[in-house]
Amino acid sequence: MSTPPSDPAAPERGGPAQRRVVVLGSTGSIGVQALAVVAAAPERFRVTALAAGGSDPALLARQALATGAEHVAVADEAALPALREHLAAAARAAGRTGWSPEVDAGADAVVRTAALPADVVLNGITGSVGLAPSLAALEAAAPGGAAEGAVLALANKESLVVGGPLVLSAAERAGGMARAVVPVDSEHSAIAQCLRGGRADEVRRLVLTASGGPFRGRTRAQLEGVTPEQALAHPNFAMGRVITTNSATLVNKGLEVVEAHLLFGVPMSRVDVVVHPQQVVHSMVEFVDGATLAQASPPSMLIPVALGLGWPDRVPDAGPGCDWTRAQSWDFEPLDDDAFPAVRLAREVGAAGGTAPAVYNAANEECVEAFLAGRARFTSIVDTVARVVDDAASAPDASAGVPDGRLALDDVLAAERWARARAHELLGTATSAGAGR
Repeated sequence: MSTPPSDPAAPERGGPAQRRVVVLGSTGSIGVQALAVVAAAPERFRVTALAAGGSDPALLARQALATGAEHVAVADEAALPALREHLAAAARAAGRTGWSPEVDAGADAVVRTAALPADVVLNGITGSVGLAPSLAALEAAAPGGAAEGAVLALANKESLVVGGPLVLSAAERAGGMARAVVPVDSEHSAIAQCLRGGRADEVRRLVLTASGGPFRGRTRAQLEGVTPEQALAHPNFAMGRVITTNSATLVNKGLEVVEAHLLFGVPMSRVDVVVHPQQVVHSMVEFVDGATLAQASPPSMLIPVALGLGWPDRVPDAGPGCDWTRAQSWDFEPLDDDAFPAVRLAREVGAAGGTAPAVYNAANEECVEAFLAGRARFTSIVDTVARVVDDAASAPDASAGVPDGRLALDDVLAAERWARARAHELLGTATSAGAGR
């Protein structure tokens, strides 16, 4: 079983050294919170590069100015002129006319940014497009790479889910999962913290907690008429539209089961899920003697993000703590696999390996897009994903049957293209631009 990495940058005395940080997905929720952590601890962290999709070039320019980033990238090349304008305007407004970071744009710009010299690369990108940057960061962290010894702080769970064997192999070249990758998802960060309480051979099981989303307690029949607005009303967190919908279907939790299995080397049969509506206990580890260690803090990503940047050292006052002077109760309930079959399906594709997890994730992304656009029912999301997964087993274009040891990035991309197209066929929708991602 893997445990999170030690700190390659910490000096023997005098506290942790300042770390060079690259933030991928800087304008998203995780990226914004990471920059807040950096701003609150300038003696610990220095941002050297930022990358984003390009949907908010004004925010990206403000972030670049505030952090003094030397490199800024956008995946959408069409956003480049606006980004340059906003960078120049921000510099003029701040009286820093001589400030001009290097700017990169295009489909591979984020990948190139991930490979820049750094001590920590935080991947906060949403979706399977985060896989290639994760691989680039790990290759750069390997001996002889531009960022030799760097840590990949991974908030992009899809990297592991769709490209598990590829990420594990790249991490091995960078010193192994235990050294090269630290989890940022709150559940996996919680497990990493709890694992400090015992040896690997003392772990009985990992327990991921789930809020249950906005539809906890509803039956399958009661979910038929759910609207996008209802699905996007998460009870505890403000997140992006895709992640929030995945939380409502529990696809997100299915992805996290596969991620935990790969991150910590624990069989999926020993990764459990329990519904905990308050989301104060972020996850738990049960040990062989019956003891269970839990990590608890109010619902917030600030603590796991700070730990991802500073691991194994904690960042003082990174986030709020529990208020033990206030009366409160925490509830735990079993997962309803009949109403929410996404976790059960994720276990199946995780056990199958190869391109099956990539098919699961890509089909889900297209189904969520269709649902949010009003072209599909809520319950059809996981139903359609299940049919795509079944069909993939006999579809040559889905790269079915490629063993983990021979899996290549092209196999993953081909499987994703097939899964997206098949999902649209089953939904009866026209193939969107997203189907070719």
